[in-house]
Amino acid sequence: MQDARILIVGGGIAGLTSAIALSKAGFQVELIERDPTWSVYGVGIIQQSNVIRAMSMLGLLEDYLDAGFGFDHVDIFRPDGAHVATVPSPKLTPGYPANVGISRPALHKMLGDRARSCGTHVRLGVVVDSLHDDGQGIDVTFSDGREARFDLVIGADGLYSATRRMIFPEAAPPQFTGQSVWRHNFERPAEVVSLHAYGGPIGMGLVPLAERLMYMYVTTPEPGNPRYPREGLAAAMRRKLQHAPPMIAALAEQIQDDDLVVYKPLEWLFLTGDWHKGRVVLIGDAVHATTPHLGQGAGMAIEDSIVLAEELQRADSCEQAFRAFRERRFERCKFIVERSRYIGESQLGLRPPVDQAQETRQMFEVIAAPI
Repeated sequence: MQDARILIVGGGIAGLTSAIALSKAGFQVELIERDPTWSVYGVGIIQQSNVIRAMSMLGLLEDYLDAGFGFDHVDIFRPDGAHVATVPSPKLTPGYPANVGISRPALHKMLGDRARSCGTHVRLGVVVDSLHDDGQGIDVTFSDGREARFDLVIGADGLYSATRRMIFPEAAPPQFTGQSVWRHNFERPAEVVSLHAYGGPIGMGLVPLAERLMYMYVTTPEPGNPRYPREGLAAAMRRKLQHAPPMIAALAEQIQDDDLVVYKPLEWLFLTGDWHKGRVVLIGDAVHATTPHLGQGAGMAIEDSIVLAEELQRADSCEQAFRAFRERRFERCKFIVERSRYIGESQLGLRPPVDQAQETRQMFEVIAAPI
C-alpha cells in the first residue's frame, strides 16, 4: 500500500495527525475541511501520557510541549473544595511530562503547520458530494465540482460525520447524555500546576494551558438538551456555579463576556460493527465519540492515526489494513467511551457514585498499555 493516494475528510485533530503520520510514511495525502476559515474552539484540552507518547512517535513532541503546559499528576477535590487525593500520572516518555494542557488554537496551528510541511495538500471550504467505490479505487466528487480518484478515503469528520452517513446510513446517530459542558479561559494562578478535578453532580475542573493561561470546565445536568442563546451565556454559566467551592466561585465572577463562553451538549457514539466499508474507513469521533470525563477523546483519535498508518504500511490491501486497525483499537476505545459515560451517568444520579480518583487511576493503567 506504500504508493496509495489517500483522501482525508476532516481537518481536526484526527485528520491532521493522520495526515502527518501518513505523509511521513510516504503516502500521497490530500485533506479537505468544510470550514473555509479552519477555526477551532478558543479554549483548551487535556492530553495525557499516551498522547505525549503518540506525539513523540509522530516527531511532534518538542513543538507540542512548547505550545502547552506539562504536569505530572491530577489533584482530586470534593464538591466542597476539600482536596482528597493526588493521583500520579504514569510517564510513558522518559524525560518528558506525563500530561499536557494545551489551548485548542495552539494545538490546531501546530498540527496544521506540520501537516502542510510534510507535504499534505490541504483544501478548505470543500466537502465530498459523492463516493463511488469500484473495488479498485474510489472516485470522489467534491462540492466545488472537482473530481478525483483515490485508493482509499479516511473519514475523520467528527461526531456528525457525513462520511459515516454515506457508508453506514443505518448507523444510530450520536446520543445526548443529559449533560453539557461549559468552558472558559482564565489567567492561571500560581497554584494551578496540574489538573484540578472536582467531584459531585456538577463536575468541574481547572486545567493549566500555558504560563499565564488555564481554562475551567463545568459539566452540568441539562434535561431535555436546552439551547442557550449566545446573549446571556456568561450569566447562565455563572448561575451554574452559584454553589461552587471557594476557588471556583471566585473565578466565576470573572465570567462576563458571552463570546468567551463555550457551551456544548455532551453526546456519545460507538460503532460496534465494522469501522469501514470497502475502501472507506472511519477514525476518531466519527466512529467512537466519547464524553470528556476521562479527557481521552483527542488521545484516542491521535492513537487511531498512528495505528492506521502502521497497518496501511504493512498490509497488502485496504481490507486487511482496516480490519487490523479495528482489532487493535476496538476494546481500548470502547473502554474510554463506556467509562466516561458511566461517570456522567453517576453525576446524574443514574448510577452509583464513583470514586473519581480510582477511575483516573484505572484510566491511566489502560492508556499506558501499548497501542
